[in-house]
Amino acid sequence: MPILDDLTTSGRTGLFIGGYWRPSSDGETLDVLDPSTAEPIGQVASGSTDDAIDAVDAAAAAFPGWAASSPRERSEVLRRGFELMTAEAEDLAELIVLEMGKARGEAKAEASYAAEFFRWYSGEALRNEGSLLRAPGGDKHIISIHQPVGVSVLVTPWNFPAAMATRKIGPAIAAGCTMVLKPASDTPLTALAIADVLSRAGLPDGVLNVLPSARSSKVVGAMLADDRIRKLSFTGSTEVGRILLEQASARVVNCSMELGGNAPFLVFGDADIDAAVGGAMIAKMRNGGQSCIAANRFYIHGSVAAEFSDKLSAAMAATRMGPGLDAGVDLGPLVNRAAQNDMSEVVETSTGSGAKVLTGGHAPDRPGFFFEPTVLGGVEPGASILGQEIFGPIAPVVTFDTDDEAIRLANDTIHGLASYLYTTDLSRALRVSEALEAGMVGINRGLISDPAAPFGGVKQSGLGREGGHDGMLEFLETKYIAADW
Repeated sequence: MPILDDLTTSGRTGLFIGGYWRPSSDGETLDVLDPSTAEPIGQVASGSTDDAIDAVDAAAAAFPGWAASSPRERSEVLRRGFELMTAEAEDLAELIVLEMGKARGEAKAEASYAAEFFRWYSGEALRNEGSLLRAPGGDKHIISIHQPVGVSVLVTPWNFPAAMATRKIGPAIAAGCTMVLKPASDTPLTALAIADVLSRAGLPDGVLNVLPSARSSKVVGAMLADDRIRKLSFTGSTEVGRILLEQASARVVNCSMELGGNAPFLVFGDADIDAAVGGAMIAKMRNGGQSCIAANRFYIHGSVAAEFSDKLSAAMAATRMGPGLDAGVDLGPLVNRAAQNDMSEVVETSTGSGAKVLTGGHAPDRPGFFFEPTVLGGVEPGASILGQEIFGPIAPVVTFDTDDEAIRLANDTIHGLASYLYTTDLSRALRVSEALEAGMVGINRGLISDPAAPFGGVKQSGLGREGGHDGMLEFLETKYIAADW
């Protein structure tokens, strides 16, 4: 565990404020657990509300200089960050496994994906484009420019501790904003490692401040009450998002919200079933199902439901489960005990309502927070499991008869983040894609995330977009200048 040892011995497990590592003002710490053993692997400082305001002070002091910096300077810092993260991807992946639990192969993929946001936004930093046109009345010229929104609070989840951080940090840096990052309490080490990378890449002190804390609601609330905060970018549950939107409304803080999902996975009668099962394994089992865009509800045409269910069950049963650092492991543990207990409750409730366990269904008798890959058949369209974000390795299967029924069932949710569909009919694919109430649709593929693509949802899955050019626009304000010459 060289990277963990290095962070600990060098003191980089404290708060990162104004370019310096420091303990919390009251000396509080929080334990970081290895989900595969349920044992602590280290401690980090747990910031207080006073520390949060210190971080805002540092970001506010750094903002004028960083906002005035050249696009090239921002670009080169991000490019160096990408190069460092790429060179150190193996170490970063190990850290992700240790504190989050995912299998090493997935952690390596996340480390590479996370670095790509720095590479993408190193280019976008040079493309902060405005516009110039003559007013229709001919009396003036209309100049439109984009300026950094200001000091930003970034709140990230535990399930992708590197990628969810860089997906926010990258565009904020490119736009010229300064920021305070509040990482999830379960996975603070990865965020601290990224702060170290950017410091070595030449990011000026105070542009990025990292505030681990077990007192999340208090420290975020304190920052949102500060007049200097002009942006909140949050990724997490819809329930917490509603609370933060209410708090932000008191000062009309600009908000981006990437919230919960309840993604449908539609398989039509003409689909390539083997391809659909392969896509389902990616869409469902990436990160053990602990993803906001994970396939959550499997709607399968009645003519192919038995074949799909049998093949999906076989693929799930063949998944190799164990500690993420072990060779050959496909599925690591869930993030904590509460998540493991939630999976047991989901299965118990579903089977009590008539669903049948086709494979899995239990938490194995072993240390750590593991849960077996599970397929549930015979799930009725109105079952309670279909109304919740499962966030684990459980796949409920429901049958449908017509395209209209599939669309109706898919849209029967308050969420609208991602959807997936499998069909060999291009006309059906595009028609259904337009009808689905989701911000993102995957046609005949189970992996849709890309740093160059706008990521986000509709309905109660969020506000705004991350990734692509849209992601940088979230950290910019449009200014109109009327000019007469």
